[in-house]
Amino acid sequence: MSVTSVREGGPILKGPWDFKDSPISRVAEQPLLLGLFLNLQDIKTSTHPTTNSWTFEYNLALVQKAEELGFELAFSRSQWLPKGGYDGEASIDAFVALGAMAAATKHIMLISTLHVLYGPLHPLHIAKWGATLDHISKGRWGINIVTGHRTVEAEMFGRQQIEHDKRYAMAGELFEVVNSLWGETENLTYEAKATENSWRLENAWITPKPIYGRPILVNATGSAAGIDFAAKYSDLIFITSPGGAHIDSALETLPAHIATIKEAARAVGRKVKTLINPIIISRDTPEEAEAYADSIAEGSAGSLGSSKFNNNATAYKSDAHGWRGRKDPNHKQGRNLGGNIEIIGSPEQVVAQIKALHKTGVDGIQMNFYDFAPDLDYFGQKILPLLKEAGLRL
Repeated sequence: MSVTSVREGGPILKGPWDFKDSPISRVAEQPLLLGLFLNLQDIKTSTHPTTNSWTFEYNLALVQKAEELGFELAFSRSQWLPKGGYDGEASIDAFVALGAMAAATKHIMLISTLHVLYGPLHPLHIAKWGATLDHISKGRWGINIVTGHRTVEAEMFGRQQIEHDKRYAMAGELFEVVNSLWGETENLTYEAKATENSWRLENAWITPKPIYGRPILVNATGSAAGIDFAAKYSDLIFITSPGGAHIDSALETLPAHIATIKEAARAVGRKVKTLINPIIISRDTPEEAEAYADSIAEGSAGSLGSSKFNNNATAYKSDAHGWRGRKDPNHKQGRNLGGNIEIIGSPEQVVAQIKALHKTGVDGIQMNFYDFAPDLDYFGQKILPLLKEAGLRL
């Protein structure tokens, strides 16, 4: 049976939102989802000291702490960079690491980032790996779909970078097939229409099938092509502030952006939730929080990519659309502290800013911290109770 024939007339299988007992459906009652945005690599934006580590042990402990605090999500970026591309000594793979955490956690949803167009990666691999991790996690695992926005990454795999919108078309064809493998009751035969995909299937089959139709699917986007892809395939959409990292710019520009995304999903009969990635810089008083932010900023080497303290990965040529607002003089910009939005202040001020973000249509915050272990502990002790008082957490 071909993919074309099974796709005619609409989706071929239910997704995790369609099952009331799925992990993603069970957390939907939360007014605001909480996630942890891990750094599985050395990220040095400043000389200000931290406890941070790329190691699996350090990051697993963070995820387990987040789970203890009631967080719903954890995932990480993934990058393929040549020697000297990372700030420090190492970077571990997000697909493998988050998958491995499934066996060491019980409730938190784990999203593995995967560059789906590098390799080429065969849809049978994705479908089989996904179904396996879906069963290990009991439906808590998912894929953050990345098509690759840096030229250097494609070159590492011996390929030229594919044009931005075409990448999403290729990823769409790929996940048509992967979804078919997850949902089909018969063998599948298909030949890729996009020449760059260069794969075919002959009587292909995977088992077991995922528990709730398919694993959770996520993608980050800011472009029209990316939004179109996300509306058709993703359950959670990772967004950026169109205006910049300053909270005022985010609050000004996010409402229209989020409305566009959710309308695109509604137009194809689907449900999605939006996530955004703030860095939380907080201490007991506004003055102490500003002093913490100042100490980080003072340790920064200046403009991105100018030294080893500003994540060399950002210096590589990219065609990502989501970050274009970072140079817009019409909007306030942040202080390069990390994250997509900078939230700085006392616990009360942090909660007020998060509440304002929620009012723009943001369904969840995927948090970044400068010093992950102690700052996550501080969030749990001082900020989380206030979020509950504000009605943002049950």
